[in-house]
Amino acid sequence: MSEMAQQGFDMEVQPSYLDKGYKSTLLRAPSRALVLPKKSLSESTGPLFKDFEIGALDHDLTKNAIKVAEPLGERIVVHGTVTNEKGQPLPHTLIEIWQANSAGRYVHKVDQHDAPLDPNFLGTGRCMTDANGKYRFYTIKPGAYPWGNHYNAWRPAHIHLSLFGGDISSRLITQMYFPNDPLCKYDPIFNAVPTKGRDLLVSTFDLDHTEPSFALGYRFDIVLRGENATPFENL
Repeated sequence: MSEMAQQGFDMEVQPSYLDKGYKSTLLRAPSRALVLPKKSLSESTGPLFKDFEIGALDHDLTKNAIKVAEPLGERIVVHGTVTNEKGQPLPHTLIEIWQANSAGRYVHKVDQHDAPLDPNFLGTGRCMTDANGKYRFYTIKPGAYPWGNHYNAWRPAHIHLSLFGGDISSRLITQMYFPNDPLCKYDPIFNAVPTKGRDLLVSTFDLDHTEPSFALGYRFDIVLRGENATPFENL
């Protein structure tokens, strides 16, 4: 039984460590059964981020890297609620995001995609959930980009999220996709998640959180741990 199964995760939702369609997993997936260390007190008591300092613009990727003008692309609001396996909201949860710009390029030396960088867009941000477990980011909708997994491979638009729950075992790294993206059905990373779990990775358009004349709203709720947990980025 895998580590996630022993912790009560639904393995019909979580991706495996090895997926033949996603070539790099052939080299980095574990070849032997995982060894589970004994849990220590620190795993159930920390880290805590209640007093963690968040900058005033850390959550706003449309403003936190401006040099001479606003970043290019479609402005969006990404929001949702973070809960545990019982549906209880998780306050003071640190969320970090990173993403490509509207042309589909990351601000990273490894990314050599022939697409323009945006000098006013860094592509990273962070925030803390409030007392009701709610979070909100302002950002630019990322573009699709090619990658070398197979012939004519393109990654659908997505945003990476890293969350730290109430204890270290509630750490989650995942990806959020956009509704009705035609590239999802061709993407090995998205399809490595079992069918039952794929909808948990797709945001929903939210007119109620769309800000008139400014940004479209998307809702992405996240569950840490348990049978309904948001799928991990294991691959």
